Amino acid sequence: MTNAATRPAILREPKKDRMELRVAASAKSLIQRAMAVSGLTAGDLAYEGARRVLDEHERMVLTGADREAFLDAVANPPEPTARLIAAMRRRRDASA
Repeated sequence: MTNAATRPAILREPKKDRMELRVAASAKSLIQRAMAVSGLTAGDLAYEGARRVLDEHERMVLTGADREAFLDAVANPPEPTARLIAAMRRRRDASA
């Protein structure tokens, strides 16, 4: 079970903002059960859920052939194309 001492600092910062939402009865029941077993507030549960969604979205996991293709490209990068070289020159010239 999570308690105040082990929660991330973001959950312990002063809570000044407010959000309201409507949920189905089944969602409300689920949230209340999660609050009971975790000791977290509904807001803390929402924060944790949002953080997990963003963590999963920002992390890419490659498996099999995709992983091998990525690692091969890192170890043996292809030569830059003429379009890439031109784009890099435009970028350099624009920032000079």
